Amino acid sequence: MGKPIRFTHHACLRLARGTSLEEVIRAIQEAPWRPAARGRWECLLEVPFQGEWNGKRYTGKQVRPVFVEEEGAVVVITVYVYFLPRGGLKEEG
Repeated sequence: MGKPIRFTHHACLRLARGTSLEEVIRAIQEAPWRPAARGRWECLLEVPFQGEWNGKRYTGKQVRPVFVEEEGAVVVITVYVYFLPRGGLKEEG
C-alpha cells in the first residue's frame, strides 16, 4: 500500500471500541478489500485477543475499517470491532 492512511475525527473516536491505529492500518494493508455502502470500501482482519472486554472474556476480535480511497490517501471513515468468544478465530497451524 503506497498511499498514506488518514483517520477522520470520527474514526479516531471509534478506536475506543477496542482497537488501535496499528490494527486498523494492518487491516487495510493486509486484508482483502470489498465494496461497502455509498462507494466506500471495507475489509476485515481477525486478530488474537486474550482478554476481557465489558466484563466478558474473549479469544479474538475482528477489526473492520470502512474507508474511501482518495487520490492522495486512504481515509478511514469509521471502525467496527467485533469480539469473538472461545473458538471464534480460525485455528492456525
